Amino acid sequence: MKTTKILITLCLLMAWGVSKAASVDTALTYSAAMKRNIKAVVVKPEGYSKDQKYPSLYLLHGFSGDQTDWIKKVPAIQDLADQYKVIIVCPYGAFAGWYVDSPELKDFQYETYITNELVAYIDKNYSTIKDRNSRAITGLSMGGFGGLSLGIKHQDVFGAAGSMSGAVDLRPLSDAFGIEQVLGKYAKYPERWEKASVENLIYLLKPKSLAIIFDCGNDDFLYRFNVILHDKLLERNIPHEFTVRPGSHTWEYWANSITYQMLFFSRFFKGQMPK
Repeated sequence: MKTTKILITLCLLMAWGVSKAASVDTALTYSAAMKRNIKAVVVKPEGYSKDQKYPSLYLLHGFSGDQTDWIKKVPAIQDLADQYKVIIVCPYGAFAGWYVDSPELKDFQYETYITNELVAYIDKNYSTIKDRNSRAITGLSMGGFGGLSLGIKHQDVFGAAGSMSGAVDLRPLSDAFGIEQVLGKYAKYPERWEKASVENLIYLLKPKSLAIIFDCGNDDFLYRFNVILHDKLLERNIPHEFTVRPGSHTWEYWANSITYQMLFFSRFFKGQMPK
């Protein structure tokens, strides 16, 4: 009898623990811009309730990835959602979609999809705080490019933006990673590549108009381009946090990086950024 009671108690405790942990949804969203359904992973924090409103972080995958990358390769993002009481949204950005509205491919309109259609869907179907001051975007590599470019171009949607090992300058990558399929060949359309690169978007920024954080490993092949972006932001007196850590273009690096960025975004959501 005593053993039975202990087992029942353990089962109840385990059930309670499961019910209190972060939960993961797969949202099927329709994109009118691309005329098809697209999946996104949504991580809801522990104790999620429709009676409470939560900030949201859009977390982008890299080249050749998909919406499941973060949850599969860094499952600890569920703990971060719990710790900071944030809804994490991981959109699909295609194998090589580059988070742009492609002038070459009509069914690659990922800028419009994420900043307009997906945000509207998440705000309608989840208990979010529907305000730029409670919405941030970041990502790794291709997604790091997306995090900063979408954040900078859509400051009415996102109040904070970041990048981890981001491809912040597309021009040196003109013959790699499928960028030419969405922008066209660099030799033929150099102005598209110039206009898309993050370092050429910073003219849209004013001091403290967007909370910015980005980092890169010292052994990363994109390291020097991130340093150049950092220097250009300094030249224009744009406040930002830039960190160089030991590491390269790996999931081990990004799993570590997201913990620091989540702290930054949490401070932003709470209005704790330097005035």
